[in-house]
Amino acid sequence: MKEAIGIGATLDDAMQAAVAQLDVPEGVEYSTEVLGTEKKLLKGMQYKVRAYYEESEFSKAEHYIKTALRLMGVEEFNVLTMEEEDGVRFALNCGGDDGYVIGRRGETLDSLQYLVRLVVSRGSDDYRRVSLNVGDYRETREQNLRDMAIANAGKAKKFGRNMAMPPMSPYDRRTVHTAVQEIEGVSSHSVGEGGERRVVIAPDEQYRKADTRKPGGGGYRDRRPGGNMQRNQRNAQGRKFPGDRDGSSRPPQQNRPPRSDTANTGAGRYGKIEPRRANEETE
Repeated sequence: MKEAIGIGATLDDAMQAAVAQLDVPEGVEYSTEVLGTEKKLLKGMQYKVRAYYEESEFSKAEHYIKTALRLMGVEEFNVLTMEEEDGVRFALNCGGDDGYVIGRRGETLDSLQYLVRLVVSRGSDDYRRVSLNVGDYRETREQNLRDMAIANAGKAKKFGRNMAMPPMSPYDRRTVHTAVQEIEGVSSHSVGEGGERRVVIAPDEQYRKADTRKPGGGGYRDRRPGGNMQRNQRNAQGRKFPGDRDGSSRPPQQNRPPRSDTANTGAGRYGKIEPRRANEETE
């Protein structure tokens, strides 16, 4: 039970003061009780009123949510508390500030939900499931994650390799793991640390494809018409081709006669040009 005492010059003033101090949550019924009157020397007759209401198990959490929203600068909001068998759900309606409260990929909403869970579990050994939602964000996000999980599971079975999903919050990873459990032929696990932790969807052994690439099949590939054939012919002749990895070298060059000074020059037409000697006199 939560209560507050109000004092005023009139009975109405005392009731209003008591209710204001009580800060009654919206939709909760409260009661008032007149405790009596007091006569003070300077203020005259004063009325004293007690206001109270039965506080539910999750009233503190609801009050915490409202306080947090005010501190975040959200002016207009509505908080609806729905108790369930294993916990509680809080539905928030923040008007034009819904996106601000949700945050990027729901990070702000998840952080607020974590703090509210701490408030609910404080002083209690029993586990209570806490869900905080803004509009229909959780439902839309969950459906999108399920669609992503189904699509990546199909790719994992088709290509026979692991498919890594983007980094996610613990709440989103749990949604993906639940969706993958309903799909045959694949399994899921989480990798990474902190904000980079993500879900990896792996195919079962029957869907994994063996590596059919031939050993040494890499290297240079000539995509020109007849390029590979020309390369093979050159390799057969012992000539090295760009991209070859066998380390082959060119065959030794045959001995050729020394080139004449006048070969392929203008000496035959103009004669041989000789350097001037030092002892020659200049005409």
